[in-house]
Amino acid sequence: MYEKQIEQLVVLQKVDDEIILLEAEIDQAPKDVAALEARYESLMKRKQQLDEKLQLLQDQKKKLELEIEEDSVKVKKSKSKLMLVGTTKEYHAMMREMDSLEKLNRLREEEKVTVLEETARQTEMLEEINSKMSALNDELEEKRAGLKERLAAANGELDKLTKRRNEACEVVPKPILGRYEFIRSRLSHPVIVPVEAAVCTGCNIMIPPQEYNVLQEGKQILSCPNCQRLIYWIEHIPEAAKPKALQKEAAE
Repeated sequence: MYEKQIEQLVVLQKVDDEIILLEAEIDQAPKDVAALEARYESLMKRKQQLDEKLQLLQDQKKKLELEIEEDSVKVKKSKSKLMLVGTTKEYHAMMREMDSLEKLNRLREEEKVTVLEETARQTEMLEEINSKMSALNDELEEKRAGLKERLAAANGELDKLTKRRNEACEVVPKPILGRYEFIRSRLSHPVIVPVEAAVCTGCNIMIPPQEYNVLQEGKQILSCPNCQRLIYWIEHIPEAAKPKALQKEAAE
């Protein structure tokens, strides 16, 4: 009976570990999708900002072109009237006006070049954002499509593990089960560990000789006096202490 209880405690511990991993997966799966959605939303906001910037640049370009065109027409009209002026004063006044308009247009042309360069830069950034959004959208669709199936599989496996856990709990006496649950809630994994060569494998501290002798008798489930984990002599259940890979190999 003692060895059966130890075996079921070890099984219980393995099941609990698997349950923790599954619960973490069930909790994390929707968060992965939410994180991708947040990234997509961030890219969308950036895209909107770039669209607005490009629209402003386009409006600025049109305004400059219109002003350049209007002042160019004024210069042409002034040149056609230049020979018709009656006085030198009027002539010089018109020349100054044409020089001023031409100088202003040169500045506008320089500003237009700057606007075009900035438009090209912003357009390149927008194309990069669009590319990222497209790739992220594909990833999102894949994640969303697999989320329901992934959660269903995880929950199905969780149901199986819960059933195995209940079966293990039926074998272990309630006082021992209570100690197991108490220790698990307060100590890091593992809760039940083998003692090998009088050393607790949970904390690597020697077990006092008298308690080690009692442990070897295999009549009651003890706790390590140092770390308080449940302990058993490795020779009683050597298979339980083996790594999973070796257990599988032995089973085969």
